[in-house]
Amino acid sequence: MNARVAAITRKVDPAALAAFGCIILLLIAGSFYSANFLSPDYLLQQLQVASFLGLIATGMMLVILLGQIDLSVPWTVTVGGMMSTGVTVFIPGGEHFAIPFGVGCGLVFGLLNGIGVAYLRIPSMIFTLGVNAVAQGFMVIHTGGFAPQDYASPAMRFLSTTRSVLGIPNALWVWAAVGIATVFVLTRTTYGRAVYGIGNRERAAYLSGIATRRVVMLAFVISGGLSAFAGTLLAGYSTKAYQAMGDPYLLPAIAAVVLGGTNILGGRGTYLGTVAGVILITLLQSILSVMQMPEAWRQVIYGVVIISMLLLYGRERATQ
Repeated sequence: MNARVAAITRKVDPAALAAFGCIILLLIAGSFYSANFLSPDYLLQQLQVASFLGLIATGMMLVILLGQIDLSVPWTVTVGGMMSTGVTVFIPGGEHFAIPFGVGCGLVFGLLNGIGVAYLRIPSMIFTLGVNAVAQGFMVIHTGGFAPQDYASPAMRFLSTTRSVLGIPNALWVWAAVGIATVFVLTRTTYGRAVYGIGNRERAAYLSGIATRRVVMLAFVISGGLSAFAGTLLAGYSTKAYQAMGDPYLLPAIAAVVLGGTNILGGRGTYLGTVAGVILITLLQSILSVMQMPEAWRQVIYGVVIISMLLLYGRERATQ
């Protein structure tokens, strides 16, 4: 029996176990601030909110596993939300393809990131930051700098706000479907093995015959598409899109990934850990809101988490 437990423990990332342990501690701490903190309805609401961050963190995890970073997330999310709601209003019948159009716009920006990083060999931190600025400029031109006069389509509201099956939010089902697909890709496909191989040592992966440029480019495309998809759901959740709606999600997405045990320098990480990190960050945000913690201090907390994990993994990589 002890041997079986030990075998199971070895298969589970210790960082993921630690994240789940922190989740339990946060739930206990939250129950002291609010009697409803442990109620099923409140927990489902938190998981619904976590679903939006979970989609963004999924794409971010793929990029980080490669040893890269995607800083275009904030305005890619906004592009997805604004373009999907814009199509709903300004194009006849646009509500029928609002979500695909918003996601498609995100895929375009992801492709731009992928070409710049994979083929032009520009550092991802610099190039994706530039793409983020380009996306911001396009959205300011699109709206004239004002709040857009648009609204979410029925499908966007259905996916983000309703509970159709077993009383579970549809957004949570969407995240679960994306998560299952991600786990399958990372653990059962050649592409998944290539992602880990490139993250560990890109040159060795290239010499072994892996098309490293295509793998990197596709990861950025997926990240852009998932960020825009999250933007469409966020627009449905709030019934409309708004300027800078993606700004609060960049640091939490990175923090969720690294808190879940994904090496921020690439090559190691599990999706279970990312799920734990997303839930942990969401609960932390909830408790900080109850405590009326200013947004500036929340950003400080996320930054400290990222720096701490970078120092930890950086020292670990240096000693190998």
